[in-house]
Amino acid sequence: MQKIIILLLFVVSINIKAQETAKVELNCYNKWAQKFDERGAEDIADGSYSDVIITFRTGSNAECFQGKAIVKEHKVEIFYIMLDDGTYDQVQRVWKSDIKDISINNGISKTLITKDNQLINIIWPKKIKPKKAGFKKAPEPTDD
Repeated sequence: MQKIIILLLFVVSINIKAQETAKVELNCYNKWAQKFDERGAEDIADGSYSDVIITFRTGSNAECFQGKAIVKEHKVEIFYIMLDDGTYDQVQRVWKSDIKDISINNGISKTLITKDNQLINIIWPKKIKPKKAGFKKAPEPTDD
């Protein structure tokens, strides 16, 4: 009987631990990516955008900053991060590979990887499609 109780306690503790592990808190990049996956995004036309979000990720940590990006031939040509005083500073890093063709898919640029394994994406939040209308519930039956 004691062995069964110990075994049950062990199984319950493993189950609780698994549930805690499954509740991973989303960072700013994951939240945006999830929204874009759910809703989709309009195409990003060529031009200058001063309303983008620049994400910097290392491991499970992410920081998101306001920025500006210039798109040419449907690819990111150059991008900047906004400073506290409202001016912009070009994002310059040592990249693992050539970054000449930064494609944009579903409102988010392809992931750029620095030599330090930092992951960088550019997000166009104003290009996200509107939330779809939900289903309207039917009324409950009445005695009439």
